Amino acid sequence: MKTPIANLMLLVFALSLSAAGQPKSTLVAGPNAFQLSSTTFANETTLPISMIDNILVNGSNACSIDGSPGGDQSPELTWTNVPPHTASFVVTMYDTTASFTHWGMYNISATATGLPENAGVAGSTYGSQVVNDFFVGAEYDGPCPPANVRPFVHDYVFTVYALNTTLSLTGSKNFPNNAETLYQALIRAGKNGNILGSASLTGLYSTTPK
Repeated sequence: MKTPIANLMLLVFALSLSAAGQPKSTLVAGPNAFQLSSTTFANETTLPISMIDNILVNGSNACSIDGSPGGDQSPELTWTNVPPHTASFVVTMYDTTASFTHWGMYNISATATGLPENAGVAGSTYGSQVVNDFFVGAEYDGPCPPANVRPFVHDYVFTVYALNTTLSLTGSKNFPNNAETLYQALIRAGKNGNILGSASLTGLYSTTPK
């Protein structure tokens, strides 16, 4: 069973709040809070075709309403008001409607202020990636919700976590690190007080005509 990211975020957030010595200013809302934004899409808006998967059926992309080819590229992401003592970042993309992880990248450099478009390509140098829930590899995999299946519109939540440590995931060739591995590592980090803050951004997408 896949770990519900919403429950994970609540657990990690609660553990972070209870951790001794955590800087409270990074864990509350406000103009100085840790924030995530994107030039690719705005919060609570429809994701562009550049981010959508490209699965051909009879020569047409089944992941778009009109068959347009998808770019299958991760979006540009920018984070601001980084918590002090951050040593690395983790980024996840989770479909909260269907409970699928489309992307997970960890041990992103503490000096990073974001990720450029298509940073989630296989073999990315921006961080280590886990195999997504579609088993296409350790890389970003764009949205492709089934057409005419309710709920028609899916919510895709991008979350960036700031950690005061790096993560050590112990996958192998036969059992590579996947989303569950990453979430368990984040839960351990929360228990140990290693998560300094998190910020999220939500995109919407549907393959069903209105």
